[in-house]
Amino acid sequence: MKVLAINGSSRKNGNTSTILNIVLEEINKQGIETELLEIGNQIISPCRGCFACKNKGNCIFDDDLFCEYFSKMKKADGILLGSPVYSADVSANMKAFLERAGVVVASNPGLLKHKVGAAVSAVRRAGGMSTVDTMNHFFLNKEIFVVGSIYWNMVYGKDIGDVLNDIEGINNMKNLGQNMAWLLNLISQENKVRQND
Repeated sequence: MKVLAINGSSRKNGNTSTILNIVLEEINKQGIETELLEIGNQIISPCRGCFACKNKGNCIFDDDLFCEYFSKMKKADGILLGSPVYSADVSANMKAFLERAGVVVASNPGLLKHKVGAAVSAVRRAGGMSTVDTMNHFFLNKEIFVVGSIYWNMVYGKDIGDVLNDIEGINNMKNLGQNMAWLLNLISQENKVRQND
């Protein structure tokens, strides 16, 4: 099994990256492979609304990293999305990525069906809920099982490294990783049983 994490922050080693890695560390402890992709410092073009992706399984425009990253998303068993809060929502690149991915999946139903998803946000003050909601709405509309934790999936901090001072938030990230690994293992066991029947 594999979990693909996508970081929508323009800071490669910033607070969003820190909390994503904390979640991934817990997933790794359960023997599940992980990979972290950075999209924040790339330019992801928005969806052009052409719907040429129908029956293609990916966007037809490959002039940025979207197609490569979406192909990895299709192969992964779990998807972990992370974004800082920009103007009370996800970063522009995360929004463009989800917009294009959403249209590709809507045009090719079932592409991400029964994968496991979780969303996290690094937040300075406000906007964390709407940021997590934006990413969760993508999951819920694409037949992805959404994993939760003991509180909302946000960690507070402004400067790089500040999130490590939010002990409650960090513990929440650890628990989220454990819950994600638990569900992935449960689904894997169920799939094995079905294959043996």
